Order: sequence, then C-alpha cells, then structure tokens
Amino acid sequence: MINSISSPVSNTGQALTGTRKVTPVFNDDRGISHSTLRNSPGAIGSNTVSLLASQLSEASIRAQARDIRLTRTELASMARNTFNELTSPHYTTNKSKHDTEVPDTDSPELLARAKNATQYTRGAGNNPFSGMPLDQLALIIYDESGTFTVNERRAALKESAKQEFAWQQKVVAEAEYEYNTTGKLVKAFQSILDHYKGLPLVEQAQYPDNYETKLQGWIDLDFNYFTHTAEGKNKLDIESFVSKVLTGRSSLFDNTTSPE
Repeated sequence: MINSISSPVSNTGQALTGTRKVTPVFNDDRGISHSTLRNSPGAIGSNTVSLLASQLSEASIRAQARDIRLTRTELASMARNTFNELTSPHYTTNKSKHDTEVPDTDSPELLARAKNATQYTRGAGNNPFSGMPLDQLALIIYDESGTFTVNERRAALKESAKQEFAWQQKVVAEAEYEYNTTGKLVKAFQSILDHYKGLPLVEQAQYPDNYETKLQGWIDLDFNYFTHTAEGKNKLDIESFVSKVLTGRSSLFDNTTSPE
C-alpha cells in the first residue's frame, strides 16, 4: 500500500519521514484461520470470531473475482478511490455520515463491532481489528460490498498502516546493518522483493510496473557500495535510499537508474 492515512501515532502523518506508506505483507493464500482470529485482540468471543471469519471468507471470494476481472491499471485506480474514501480530506468531509452508518444486520456482535470502529475513528476506544493478520485487513480495506462500514474499513487501514510502519523500521535497520558490515544491500532488496510478492494484486498494482524486475536486477547485480560509489562524499544515505525503494519512488524505477 503506497498511500496511507497515518503513522501509528498520527491520523495525518506519514509512515516514514519524507516518504509515503507502503503496504504490508499479504499472502496469496487467503484462507481464513479461526484460531488466528481468536487470538486477535479485536476478536471477542467465539460467536464474534465465527461471524468475522464468515465475512472474511466471503470477502476473499469477492476479492479473487475482482482481481480476475480488473487489469493492473484498473486495480490501481480502484485502490486510489479506496484511499480517497477512507482518508482526509474526503473522509473528514463525510465524517458525520460515516459515523451514523450501521451494518445491515440484526447481529448484536456485528453492530457492536461497527460501533467500536466508529468510536475508534473518533479517538476513543481500541481498534476492533488490532492484531489481525495483514492479509485479512486487506480483505476489509478493499471490500466494496457494504459488508463492512466505512469506519470499519478505515480502522482496518489504520491497523495495516501501524503494522507496515513497524515492518519498514525493521527493514531500514537491517539494511543499514548489512550496508555497514558488507557494503551491500542484497538481503535488504530480497526482503523487500519477498514483501512485494506477498501483496495482493490490488496492492502490487500501486507500485511501478517494473518494481519486481528492478529489484531482482539489483539483487543479481550483487553491488558493493564500498568498492564503487560509497567513497567519501558519495557515501550512500541508506535510510533515504531504502525508503525510496519501499515507496516505489518513480525516479528509482525508470530504465536508466542503477542502485549506485
């Protein structure tokens, strides 16, 4: 996910200073695990778990059909529309409408979860999807069936942003260590590539078309920055460079740009 509503501590900030938000790891296997949901802080009670698992299973079927029906360009456009709906200023303008939205159900559990999500988006209470696996969060974020309220989808997006931020910090730290000890970024590139390959198609579509090819090329190049461009004033700013890779910065992914 390249765009985002927030960092873990702000409703309007970015995941990394000077960068945009990237999306979390998602697996192609979208099966829903009841045990995983049960262990999630946002899931309360076995009946609630069962209801959510059923909703996610149906959302997974819709997502698979969507991915078959839409092209990569159309998926990217759909994702942009999703962010526009769930983030400021569009979201803020329609906040009162979103806060009165309730699921079309008589289930006390589902009604309570929607209310919880609304309270969370107002800055009160806990995120009902806290701790939920990223692939399941994605099913909620991009689902347009009306199964989940706008506030529930926003809450899922915020939890996804929180988890992604933690992953980005880990990748940057590992990249800095690899660079300082070996002069290379091969493992960092591989970690980012594996992350990208695990994303659902709707999130892969938000990156440059050659994102995977470019990263694989840098991995195969096995470039050593110490012996080439990491001398003196040309020493690489690892945090800045890796952040650009994480966000799919277009200048890095044209056909003439090399990692050095």
